[in-house]
Amino acid sequence: MDGESIRVTRSVVLPLSEIELRVSRSSGPGGQHANTSETRVEAVFDVEGSTALTDNQKRRVVSKAGTTLRAVAQDERSQLRNRELAVERVVEKLRQALHVDRKRVPTKPSKAAKERRLEQKRRRSDVKRLRRAP
Repeated sequence: MDGESIRVTRSVVLPLSEIELRVSRSSGPGGQHANTSETRVEAVFDVEGSTALTDNQKRRVVSKAGTTLRAVAQDERSQLRNRELAVERVVEKLRQALHVDRKRVPTKPSKAAKERRLEQKRRRSDVKRLRRAP
């Protein structure tokens, strides 16, 4: 990840300026450091206001994930590291929303596959028949 933009997919490069970062105090235990420093980072990406996405991509993302993508990071003590984590999480959500599922092409089993299946069933049937009491 360089300082100017992030490659989301082969066709989408997202400028970092389109991701809004908000910082606040982290919740939970942590003593003096957590109580005085703002290390929690929330990254917000407005899909409809983005210039990096085409209209088709925007429609796909809005239908799958909504109009805004939001991620929060408060895992680390460092605000810088939490910022990186939050941005990575937003990018991953965007990547998943842009993913196009491939259409399934139904196939039929081959003649040899059908014969193998029937032969295995015959063998199994014979084994069970031989186990029976006379």
